Amino acid sequence: MEPIPIGEAARLLGMNASALRYYEERGLVAPAGRSGGRRVYGRQELRRLVFLRMLQQLGVPLETAGAVLDAPGEEWRAAVGERIEELDEVIARARAAQWVLGHALECPAEHPARDCDHLVGMLDQLLEGYTFAQLAAEHEPRWTSLGLTE
Repeated sequence: MEPIPIGEAARLLGMNASALRYYEERGLVAPAGRSGGRRVYGRQELRRLVFLRMLQQLGVPLETAGAVLDAPGEEWRAAVGERIEELDEVIARARAAQWVLGHALECPAEHPARDCDHLVGMLDQLLEGYTFAQLAAEHEPRWTSLGLTE
């Protein structure tokens, strides 16, 4: 593949040329060279840009993406491991929220947070000092597998 100018690269990737320049300023990608004073990108640079775009669309910080691209193995693996742990926590909280909201939605009461016996009972336990993890273990054993009871 012949190197392509920045505008064409941006169109190919569905990005603005300013994003490519931003990635360059951050040290995440460098053009393959210049042609007529304009940045040009080859296949290797385009792969880096696609990788950065993909991870950014997935919500992965640029620092993590940059580490995967360029940091020594031990360093980028540690950064990725930390990010995976953070994602596991987000997923567990989202699943718990889904269960609580799903229960509220299924409750026939007009206002579940004040009229649903099961939900009100859980709220009272929280008021009495239960932690959410204790509450989860007691009311929904499957939450243990979600990592909410540690």
